[in-house]
Amino acid sequence: MISVGIVEDNRDFRNTLSRYLNDAPGFKCVAACGSAEEALKVMPKISPEVVLMDIHLPSMSGMACTRRLKDICPTTQILILTVYEDNERIFGALKAGASGYLLKRADPADILRAIQEVKQGGAPMSSQVARQVVHSFREATQDARKVETLSEREEEILEQLSKGYSTKEIADRTSVSVNTVRTHLQHIYEKLHVRSRTEAVLKYLQ
Repeated sequence: MISVGIVEDNRDFRNTLSRYLNDAPGFKCVAACGSAEEALKVMPKISPEVVLMDIHLPSMSGMACTRRLKDICPTTQILILTVYEDNERIFGALKAGASGYLLKRADPADILRAIQEVKQGGAPMSSQVARQVVHSFREATQDARKVETLSEREEEILEQLSKGYSTKEIADRTSVSVNTVRTHLQHIYEKLHVRSRTEAVLKYLQ
């Protein structure tokens, strides 16, 4: 029997989800909270094995609640169940300590499977969310490849730039003229698709 907690401000959805869990063999809803504040009072007392967490809550966000709940109940697995599927919220929730991310439009049977999977150490995600994650990693890989296309001299100058040296100081340290450094910088901006030394340094440090 998997004990499940729910944190969801929509009463109808919360009650429907609770009934569905209690009717499903092998699952039991042990708490259904309407806010993050209520969840932080109730959940630590019962330590459910899995918590279904909404992100958009009345006061404290589901993301903040996830972070605090994981500090208090580190063995509780948190599964985000929300309507949001943008990268910022997905990665924010995962960084906060969530182990999975499902969309509310997921089939009820998929929610049960996700609870089982996260309980067994998996990281379930809706197919739409998984595509977002894959796309994000592809973009990161492409950005890394852009840095790799820099010449050895360009990488050297970019490293000096990241340490805060001026154009003249870089010229002195690399034994080339100021104009040569400026030419290299222009090539670096073009290759990294940035418009300033600040953007170039930020991309280099990533």
